Amino acid sequence: MTMINLRRLEIIMIKALFEYHFLQNALLAGILASIVCGIIGVIVVEKKLIMMSGGIAHTAYGGVGLGYLLGFEPVLGAFLFAVFSALGIGFISRRKKSQTDILIGLFWPLGMALGILFISMMDSYPPDMTSYLFGSIISVTKADLLLMAGMTVVVLLSVTVLFNNWKAYLFDSEFASIIGISTKFLEYFLLALIAMTVVVLIRVVGIILVLALLTAPAAVSGMLFKDLKKRMISSVFIGAFFCTAGLWASYYLDIASGAAIVILCVVCYFAAYCITAFKNKRRTSAHIS
Repeated sequence: MTMINLRRLEIIMIKALFEYHFLQNALLAGILASIVCGIIGVIVVEKKLIMMSGGIAHTAYGGVGLGYLLGFEPVLGAFLFAVFSALGIGFISRRKKSQTDILIGLFWPLGMALGILFISMMDSYPPDMTSYLFGSIISVTKADLLLMAGMTVVVLLSVTVLFNNWKAYLFDSEFASIIGISTKFLEYFLLALIAMTVVVLIRVVGIILVLALLTAPAAVSGMLFKDLKKRMISSVFIGAFFCTAGLWASYYLDIASGAAIVILCVVCYFAAYCITAFKNKRRTSAHIS
């Protein structure tokens, strides 16, 4: 594709953005998602809670199914299931550290199974069910945006106000406990924030693909910066790039938006990893010589 054609596509995209409300909603949803996953993703990667986040995300599917069955907002059901499963996993794992992987392995399929069960009890299959599994950023509604905006504000304020506490908890939880920081509270609070993040990302990339957007921007920013604040800020911008570029690709190539965003996340991560590894190898060779 020539530069002229790319330029034309960019102009068409900008015009479409001003013309179609669904693209405006999608872009705003991507920005909100990037803020949340950029901030919480760094903490998740640093505390090695990636698989626990996946378990929480998949448990949320049970809430989606329950919402459809009882006739209330599926995202609200996903939020309730995600929060209760997160706190449940945290409560049991604090008492039996060795049981964490087992709990994740049980909660993960339980949420999916409950979702399937609730859906099977309905007279008809919900037509937009797949959007909760694989995401559909272009179908985000104003109600979804309001919910996402509310949770984004909560996450942003929670991390900003308690930033020094989070910093101490992340890098030395024992020291944080000694100086009077309640690590138990932070641990449960973090799990609740992860649940909120999962719900925000569900409408963008879906339950099944949520781990990529939660992990990739934070992982790439970790290659660039060591400072926690810089990692969070850069992760937000990296996530915004993934969401915007993925939305652009899905719109013009007529492919699933969630899949486009996730594929871009993974490709960019491996590209950044290879570049970083090559630079480190050259630096090591120069030092030896």
